[in-house]
Amino acid sequence: MSVRPNRVAEQIKKEMTDILQRELKDPRIGFVTVTGVEVTGDLQQAKIYITVLGNDEQKEATLQGLSKATGFIRSEIGKRIRLRKTPELLFKFDESIDYGNKIESLLGEINRQNDQ
Repeated sequence: MSVRPNRVAEQIKKEMTDILQRELKDPRIGFVTVTGVEVTGDLQQAKIYITVLGNDEQKEATLQGLSKATGFIRSEIGKRIRLRKTPELLFKFDESIDYGNKIESLLGEINRQNDQ
């Protein structure tokens, strides 16, 4: 990615965090953290990576709540960031934290086996 999509992605991440904390009142949306944003080179789409604290049912409910609020979130981002066209928003779960925890537990298990 070039410099401009990176800057737009960081600004969207900042605004998304603010919108999730202050603006959304949907009870389905639990404790959500925006971990990253990827914007296409033409600034038409933005993938927003999130993590949700809770079980799979709460994660699914949060994703449903966010998909219902996509229009509102997109309009808020459009008001806050001066772009010719506000990007389409796609919400995805960030699996990297779970993946990192799994690798850490596997390494810990290997270390325990080597100590025995």
